[in-house]
Amino acid sequence: MPTPANPNINLNLVLDQVAKDKGIDRSVLIATLEDAMTTAAKKHFGQERNLEAKYDPEKGVVELFQAITVVETITDPVQAVNQISLDEAHKKGMEVEPGDELVFQIFYRDEDAAEAKAQDDQYGDILRLKTFRRGFGRIAAQTAKQVILQRTRDAERENVFNEYRDRKNEIVTGIARRFERGNIIVDLGRAEAVLPVREQVPRETYRAGDRVQAYVLDVLRESKGPQIVLSRASVNLLTKLFEMEVPEIAEGIVVIEAAAREPGGRAKIAVSSRDADVDPVGACVGMKGSRVQAVVQELRGEKIDIVPYDEDPARFVCAALAPAEVSRVIIDEANHAMELIVPDDQLSLAIGRRGQNVRLAAQLTGWKLDINSESRVREMREFANRSLGALPGVNEMLVETLYAHGFRQAKDIAEANPEMLGQIPGMDPSRIPAMQEEARKQMSLDAAELSRMEREREQARQAEARRHPDELSQTERLARVRGMGEKTIEQLTLAGYKTVEDLANEKDLAKLGDVPGVGIKKARQLKSAAENYLVEEARLRAELNAERGASSSQAAEPAGA
Repeated sequence: MPTPANPNINLNLVLDQVAKDKGIDRSVLIATLEDAMTTAAKKHFGQERNLEAKYDPEKGVVELFQAITVVETITDPVQAVNQISLDEAHKKGMEVEPGDELVFQIFYRDEDAAEAKAQDDQYGDILRLKTFRRGFGRIAAQTAKQVILQRTRDAERENVFNEYRDRKNEIVTGIARRFERGNIIVDLGRAEAVLPVREQVPRETYRAGDRVQAYVLDVLRESKGPQIVLSRASVNLLTKLFEMEVPEIAEGIVVIEAAAREPGGRAKIAVSSRDADVDPVGACVGMKGSRVQAVVQELRGEKIDIVPYDEDPARFVCAALAPAEVSRVIIDEANHAMELIVPDDQLSLAIGRRGQNVRLAAQLTGWKLDINSESRVREMREFANRSLGALPGVNEMLVETLYAHGFRQAKDIAEANPEMLGQIPGMDPSRIPAMQEEARKQMSLDAAELSRMEREREQARQAEARRHPDELSQTERLARVRGMGEKTIEQLTLAGYKTVEDLANEKDLAKLGDVPGVGIKKARQLKSAAENYLVEEARLRAELNAERGASSSQAAEPAGA
């Protein structure tokens, strides 16, 4: 871009080129240039002077003017440079009256030296500019250069801001350039964006030059230029990727009703269809899983469950907990909560690893979820019958009513509001104080009973963990391999990996990684976990065989004696 190197340059060429190349309105450039030139002139000639800069498009220069007001008598010394007395004006041959304004052009360019000399000879005692003219030509040129450069930078920043402000909530692709305190600086072409640490997926790593596809979380107007904030952890990245991969979503035939995500781990989306002939889940999965696998690959192996949306909250929650099956649902509308009862063998599947499955289902549906196995519910019911039935005035029918209202033990009665208890059908308000007093006594007995039950459950868990390996089915053995889920077992079995040994002995990791839902990274983890399991299983088998051998020897001794 040409810049003014001397005071005699024609600015029309510069302004035209900048306006064309940078997309800046020419009038905006001129107005900015005039303001800057006025400011520079006042600094040079004096802040008290009434100066104004005007751009002359024919000459391609910024001209400078000073306005002087005619007054009867000059009384303000500060404003003397901007005033002329009526007598002095008449002496100069001016036909003026008080209040008239005289405008003088201030000649500062080298090529205007003759006009400047003539002006000083005629009006020098009024303007008093002769000593100030020298040097302002260079200042004017430098000011014009700085203004145009700064305005260009500002306009470029504004254009970038406007462009990416409109792309907020979209997906963009860039190149990772550098790393600053854990943040990744991404080159988007016309601008740089930042992928903050908090918006990165913990398991993802990048190197300089890597392609980065991310969601535009925000566009902020900063003094150094617009800051584009990206996210790889946002749930919106998931939904936008499905919009890109599934034409039915982009067209509005299939709708993503809700989505929940734990970045790098698992995600769930609920979809519905506005066309009875279109299966929303099938549309998102695609032929042989091609569409969902494209999203999974972009999210670097993050598992995705696609569930059908249902306006019936109970049905929706049951679908969200898939692949686990739900036996019964108890809805608490007041607290927007549900108690879900599942078969015993489905409990761990429903809860998921570290509670992930139920946590995502709760986020997806917006309901508070409490999951219990059928045996646990049966145990809780039996305990409630004993605990509540021990209270005075509580018969079998009232126990049923209390249980239905969420009372599970005497402690709940003791801590309840008496007025609320009085509203329960079958409850005699006059007997509530005595009932609560007795409930407080029953609490200590219940605590001891609960402690005993927990010990028994723990013993049962330990016994299950120490079951002899020879008593386990191959599916049970696979389930004990770290990192193994029911869906993974199903996929591995279909692919021919039916035992732990099949996994541990597989030498071709690429082949194992080709199993749907596995991938090369998980294949390596599963193989290592299977090898470790076999070592632990051999140790446990030897230990249990030794215990059984010792028990057999002790039992045989009396017979031998």
